[in-house]
Amino acid sequence: MALPILPGNSPNKQLGKERFHKSQHFDYSNGVPMLVGSAKPGIGGELLVGQKMKPKYSVNPKGQGSHFPSWVAFDKQALCFEAYFQETVTEAQNETYRIRKCKIYFYLEDDTIQVVEPEFKNSGIPQGTLIRRQRIPLPPPNDSQFYNVVHFNINQQMVLYSRTFTVTDCDSFTRNFLTKLGVHLNDCATVPDDPYRNLREQIEKSMKPLRPYERHDTLKQFLDHDRKVLCFYCFWDDTESMFGDLRELILHYFLADDTIEIHEVISPNSGRDTISKFLRRSKLPKSAPAQMKQPGEITDRTVLNVFDSSSQGKGYILDSLKTGAVHEEFYKDCDLTVGGEVNVWGRRVVIADCDDFTKDYYRSRYNIENFTPALYKAPPAPKPLRPVPPYNGFGSEEDSLSSCQGLLPKPPQKDFLKFMEKDRCGLDSNVLNFRAKMVTTDPVDRDRIFIISFYLCDDSISVFEHPQRNSGVLGGKFLERGRVKKPDQELFKSELSKYFTAQDLYIGATLCLNKKHFHLLDADEYTLNYMEQHAKEFPKANVGNILSKLRSVSDEKQSEIRKFLALSDPNNTGFIPYESFRGMLMGLDCGLSGHEVLVLGRRFSECEQPEMDVGLMLAVAQDFLKKKHFEELPEMARAFTHQDQYKTGHLSTKETRTICKAFRLPLPENLLAGLLSKFADGDQVDYSAFLAGITNTEHCAPPVMPEDSLKFHVNARFGAGGVTVKNVNYSSLLGDVFSFPSNNGDPTATST
Repeated sequence: MALPILPGNSPNKQLGKERFHKSQHFDYSNGVPMLVGSAKPGIGGELLVGQKMKPKYSVNPKGQGSHFPSWVAFDKQALCFEAYFQETVTEAQNETYRIRKCKIYFYLEDDTIQVVEPEFKNSGIPQGTLIRRQRIPLPPPNDSQFYNVVHFNINQQMVLYSRTFTVTDCDSFTRNFLTKLGVHLNDCATVPDDPYRNLREQIEKSMKPLRPYERHDTLKQFLDHDRKVLCFYCFWDDTESMFGDLRELILHYFLADDTIEIHEVISPNSGRDTISKFLRRSKLPKSAPAQMKQPGEITDRTVLNVFDSSSQGKGYILDSLKTGAVHEEFYKDCDLTVGGEVNVWGRRVVIADCDDFTKDYYRSRYNIENFTPALYKAPPAPKPLRPVPPYNGFGSEEDSLSSCQGLLPKPPQKDFLKFMEKDRCGLDSNVLNFRAKMVTTDPVDRDRIFIISFYLCDDSISVFEHPQRNSGVLGGKFLERGRVKKPDQELFKSELSKYFTAQDLYIGATLCLNKKHFHLLDADEYTLNYMEQHAKEFPKANVGNILSKLRSVSDEKQSEIRKFLALSDPNNTGFIPYESFRGMLMGLDCGLSGHEVLVLGRRFSECEQPEMDVGLMLAVAQDFLKKKHFEELPEMARAFTHQDQYKTGHLSTKETRTICKAFRLPLPENLLAGLLSKFADGDQVDYSAFLAGITNTEHCAPPVMPEDSLKFHVNARFGAGGVTVKNVNYSSLLGDVFSFPSNNGDPTATST
């Protein structure tokens, strides 16, 4: 009874099958059609009757405990076995078989095997790679499988392509790897002797060739000491000959090939012709021969006899004992010492000194420490002094000095490196600004305020005067930028005049600039920070030096300081006002200047940032825009709106500053930064309020005074917007200076 054709009941194997392709069995090889797919499967990749597929992967595809594939886990790892095979030799009288040693490499990443035979000189047989790297099948009847790591062991035979190899030993890596896999390794096997090879070794030992070539290997010496030269300073005393004198020489010893080269030092105006070399580079014999040998007279071998035979042909016999060889001793590096002599073809050359490289070489190799130079000539006479004529008044002093130093005057060289380091770079101006007043008895000049700027790039000084209303003085530029000489110096002198440097400017100093005396009252925040950051260059801003001065005061003044601090702080808060602190130090005459007191106050102080008047800032900004005729505020508003993608009315401070810089908003940097901080909520700036504040058509601000605008022109601390010192932490100061405990107790108590 036939089964119904229903799913699961039909014996047809094609049901549910999706692959019906047929492998390609025929192809062209060198233009000839042939069967190339005898081992390929049938339709759909199914094996034919009696067909077996060869495995494609190793039995050990992954490292133990590793998730990487074999070609990653076993990359550049191979097992190395030593083996041999016996080869039968036919049609040979002295040799019936030979033993050929080889190495078997098993690569773990893909189970490939390579067999390599070491090459022997004059073997007469092709050697090298016997079996190229490939997967090798097992001998029949298991030729459908390949060798893998479990088939390898010591003291066993392996058949590789019908050739039997006997594995004798393996290296340490292979032994450890197989042991970790659990393979029990057999004992090492010995390689049998090859009778014919032993016979050849005996023949080679007994052979005495007619022309034995002797090889002197100097390649290692060349590679180790190439471009290494010992330098010696020598002299040759030739005063005994007519018109002879002391000749200075420089000897070069080349460590690469033990050759010597000598140059002569010819001083100017010596009356001698310049020669290329005193001795060409060659090996220098220790003893010069009585007479020079002719070419061919010096040979390594001596010909004992020459014969001519009709049966054996022409020939000759050499002296194997080398009785006629000439042996010469040449100078080596061990023969050259400071104070020693060298025979240069009959000339007595004395080594006087050597360079530092030569000294280090002899210290490391020969453990020589004595390199006392030999004095062979009088010390050079001192150069006569060439007095510089005094300044004649024409040009600058540097120009006048350069005209005396040569026939062709050269312009004075400026310190270009200092200019590049101290030139303005971004917001780092490298300009020190001080506020000063004129030291005079004139009541008009006494109230004038000056800004003294010192430029660190070229040590130049400029003076600017604050304009004041109804003062009778115009103000503006008072002194053009340039270097200023220090006072009380002679005009017409030979030495160069001294100019004011950055160290001469500090708070409390008095400068004489072109016969006008200025007293420095204050400095801006940048100047104070710069001097404190470069305390090594500015002693007045070095906190360590200031504390040392305070520690050196007498005990009487120390007690006065403690009493004053106790009276100034009745509530024991640990802080006193800065003005009281400054008045105390200046009144006690502790040897501190005003700048040092200010630095000390900044070091132990509470700094407060005074609030800036927003109305004044907007008024000054409108005044700047009005004077510069800036009419691009509507375009800026459109740029802000375009940049604000989400229409929040706020932009980041960086984006707002970028747009202002793109439109070249004519506002000083400190004023722009202050306005952005006022209209900012965190990092977001309300650009609508910012534009409305600086627009003078909607919110017209009252007129501003010139001094208000000047506050934002000069980035100074002594105007609005700077950091001021309010209170001083005297308890911490006492602990650092006088070793008092830094608590809020009674500072008058003496610490024990």
